[in-house]
Amino acid sequence: MSLDRRAELGEFLRSRRARLRPEEVGLPGYGSRRRVPGLRREELAMLAGVSVDHYVRLEQGRTLHFSESVLDAVAQALRLNPVERDHLYRLARPWSGDEPPGEQQVRPGLRRLLDAAGEVPAYVVGRGTNVLAWNPIAAALITDFGALPPRERNLARLVFLDEGMRELYEDWPAKAADVVAYLRLDAARNPGDEGITTLVAELSGIPEFREQWDKYELEDKTHGRYAYLHPVVGRLDLGFETLRLPDDPDQALVMHTTEPESASATALQLLATWRENTAHSRLR
Repeated sequence: MSLDRRAELGEFLRSRRARLRPEEVGLPGYGSRRRVPGLRREELAMLAGVSVDHYVRLEQGRTLHFSESVLDAVAQALRLNPVERDHLYRLARPWSGDEPPGEQQVRPGLRRLLDAAGEVPAYVVGRGTNVLAWNPIAAALITDFGALPPRERNLARLVFLDEGMRELYEDWPAKAADVVAYLRLDAARNPGDEGITTLVAELSGIPEFREQWDKYELEDKTHGRYAYLHPVVGRLDLGFETLRLPDDPDQALVMHTTEPESASATALQLLATWRENTAHSRLR
């Protein structure tokens, strides 16, 4: 199975039309007489300076051979941000149908970098939110990845299927929304990845996932912060930075940080001590 690019393109464009109110773009709203949320196709075509038929063919995915100028005009009319603009271009271009990507491998040098960052939680995320590698303190913070079967080392599965994750994140709904928005983007980047298709089909039976998926939000989390409620050391307010590998953009190194001498920094030090003590006790 692979991503239905034409269906995705139509769903994406309809979702972006729906979020724009006519008065925001200088058009009359006609009050309650409007039968659709947001802009009509005809209105969007007018704003983009293209014929209605041309825009309808784009939204219906009748062809994936639109010029750059048309896509730019539609993106501007829809007020797409850079991530959304790239997504539009990705969906509106023919897919080569290349062979599905193989299993991802983490370079030894990247693993050594994880070990060197021993005082801060760090891990590598691959396609479909798979966790490919991690350092010990990341496992102490989030979950013992090494104790899980490889299939379950997946952020989306953990967030929606592991009850412990719902308690770990102070704002679990926000974390869940971020994971789905990232997965939405990743699915379009990798239309031939059967693992992502299977994952989405599996999680679609969960109402919270389905609700977020249907919102069609897109997010490439380059940085931010999450508050954790750890069962051992309590609350940690941690920032994070996401660094994509230049030669393999489907792998990203995620590293957590915290302000020096803050309560969260102290909690992180306690977490490191607890992890070391736990590891030593297992060796006895």
